[in-house]
Amino acid sequence: MATGHYDLKKAKNGQFHFNLKAGNGEIILTSEMYASKASAENGISSVQTNSPEEAQYEIKPSKDGQFYFVLKAKNHQVIGISEMYTTESASKKGVQSVVKNGASTDIRDLTQ
Repeated sequence: MATGHYDLKKAKNGQFHFNLKAGNGEIILTSEMYASKASAENGISSVQTNSPEEAQYEIKPSKDGQFYFVLKAKNHQVIGISEMYTTESASKKGVQSVVKNGASTDIRDLTQ
């Protein structure tokens, strides 16, 4: 069975970010922008550490009635945000996908 992986990327503005992708290639978590590659790599480490713990997730409603979730580190700093989901139950399934795939050590460096 396919497992998740991280795509580490460099944005046009020179900052770094990553996406956690499920085994089917769908993006399930997106990071903030980081000033350095090392900071983005630390962000990945934080997702790997915090993603197995459901208490680290918060499901939120958006202004247009959809739902999304955030993954927070132990210090309550947001380390990743999901896509938008049409229902809260779909958002909860997204959380389960990050719980399942977040511990992946498959990091694909696409910064070159």
